[in-house]
Amino acid sequence: MTDETKELALLSKIEYPSDLRQLRVSQLPQLCDELRQDIIRELSKNPGHLASSLGVVELTVALHYVFNTPDDRIVWDVGHQAYAHKILTGRKDRFSTNRKFHGLKPFPFPTESEYDTFCCGHASNSISAALGMAVAARRQGIDRKVVAVIGDGAMSGGLAFEGLNNVSSTPNDMLIILNDNNMSIDQSVGGMRQSLLELTTNSTYNRLRYKASLKLYEWGILNDRRKKGLLRFNNSMKALLTNQQNIFEGLDIRYFGPADGHRVAELVHILRVIKDMKGPKILHIHTKKGKGYQPAEQNATVWHAPGLFDYESGERIKSDPGTPHPPKFQDVFGKTLLELAQQNDKIVGVTPAMPTGCSMNIMMQAMPDRTFDVGIAEGHAVTFSGGMAKDGLLPFCNIYSSFMQRAYDNIIHDAAIMRLNMVLCLDRAGIVGEDGPTHHGAFDMAFLRPIPNLTIASPLDEHELRKLMYTAQLPDKGTFVIRYPRGSGSLIDWHCDFEELPIGRGRCLKEGTDLAVLSIGPIGTEVAQAITMAEMEAANSGRKLSVAHYDMRFLKPIDTDLLDEVGHIFNRIITVEDGVVEGGLGSAVLEYMSDHNLAPHVHRIGIPDRFIEHGTVPELRHLIGMDAAAISKAIQEMK
Repeated sequence: MTDETKELALLSKIEYPSDLRQLRVSQLPQLCDELRQDIIRELSKNPGHLASSLGVVELTVALHYVFNTPDDRIVWDVGHQAYAHKILTGRKDRFSTNRKFHGLKPFPFPTESEYDTFCCGHASNSISAALGMAVAARRQGIDRKVVAVIGDGAMSGGLAFEGLNNVSSTPNDMLIILNDNNMSIDQSVGGMRQSLLELTTNSTYNRLRYKASLKLYEWGILNDRRKKGLLRFNNSMKALLTNQQNIFEGLDIRYFGPADGHRVAELVHILRVIKDMKGPKILHIHTKKGKGYQPAEQNATVWHAPGLFDYESGERIKSDPGTPHPPKFQDVFGKTLLELAQQNDKIVGVTPAMPTGCSMNIMMQAMPDRTFDVGIAEGHAVTFSGGMAKDGLLPFCNIYSSFMQRAYDNIIHDAAIMRLNMVLCLDRAGIVGEDGPTHHGAFDMAFLRPIPNLTIASPLDEHELRKLMYTAQLPDKGTFVIRYPRGSGSLIDWHCDFEELPIGRGRCLKEGTDLAVLSIGPIGTEVAQAITMAEMEAANSGRKLSVAHYDMRFLKPIDTDLLDEVGHIFNRIITVEDGVVEGGLGSAVLEYMSDHNLAPHVHRIGIPDRFIEHGTVPELRHLIGMDAAAISKAIQEMK
């Protein structure tokens, strides 16, 4: 027996929850300790979402111990809480492949395991999905328990409240577990947070009420109609006795808690008591994000996804610390935003729960009264920004590209229609890597391009990002979208003077005579490498190849003068974009050529019409034919 097997004496014997249920309750604290050590050890070598999963170890064990999974349903929200769940549900031996190319998926996904009941890469969908499952079970006469686990700030999302409203009016016996750790990724904010912190309950009262309701059912006194009246009366009495009310009981959802989410035996007891109760119910638990690993407990935001670190010391490992690297686009955004805000007192910053991730925390620290973290509420972020813009402020609203999908209606109705002066910054645009299909910023150019009154731009590099941000905050620019990718750019010397860029104008980066490549955004650096490779390979083969390269800068309004010139000069055109090819830059070029009776052969390169799995960005670009080698091959084949 290896030392590691000795350390994981209980965990090593568990493959599935059926094995877990063979343990005594008194053994569960040890299993929780082993699970934590396994997660910490694995993530020190294979980075992932650490702090959130550490916070729900006891809850995960208790749920699989009490409920008959996978027949009973557990819906996780958000999915980065679910590492202990993966380990306990047949994936322990493959957990080292988590988030790796062709390895375990980064979040629960039904095609990977029958224990993964729903896709949950983002937030706030668990209550709605779980209610649908509960209704489906009831309609089909299946005796099934359904549990929604919502946490990490997901309760602030509007969809969660829409689900709660429907839960209160639809017959169901589902259980909602609110994992209240006072966090999303950054500190949780808003009135819901304050309400959750103040909620208390009287355990004696709950026990007596439960016993009384069982007797009333047993005596046949309590029918469904009377049950609702009694529930309202009991909720009113509880509010009177405890001098507190809460939104859940106001919706006729029975409330239990708050309970200590790190006492696994207590959780098991509570879940056993309430799991067979009729009607919707909510169990409110308090947990600590990063529980059991001191560095993560002390700074849960940094340790949400810390990268490589030393398991023993807790020191985060930085690659080549002595070698200068280009900054992340996020950091250039954050520093530039503060610089612009210091010059323009109308500028305010808005982000839905991601001030650190998008680097708006830089302005937040310097100007806390001019920055707003609205929690996980993307639609609200856009409309809130629209309201400020309507009355004279200039919001920079930063939302990850894939999360902006949730605010589509808000962009149309609460920004574009009124042509409000505001800047929508789409962070994490394009292929993002290990977080996979729920996080790839694949669709923004395609779904934004049809909307009138929008300006849509993407910078080639950090200098262009600064210039676009400066241009966007000038008077009367309307609703201005700037998209840029996750991670580092290409320029170490990223700082440059501000300069207004002409709206809807691209530029020629390299002249050529044989064919033209049109790109938008930082993928243009990959294109430049591809052109060099193609021309060198042609030269080595004794052939001449001359390729022109154009940086479009703007998807909308697109540079029609440039397209007209290219369409008349070149018979062969390649378009390259870090977004879906259906509806993006390539489609815009084809539409223009067709509408103006130009007939060059256009080959489009971008994200194909399928969801792209997880892996490193280079791996995924190679997979879909969007890396320098693939682009170079396409250039040579067109010649």
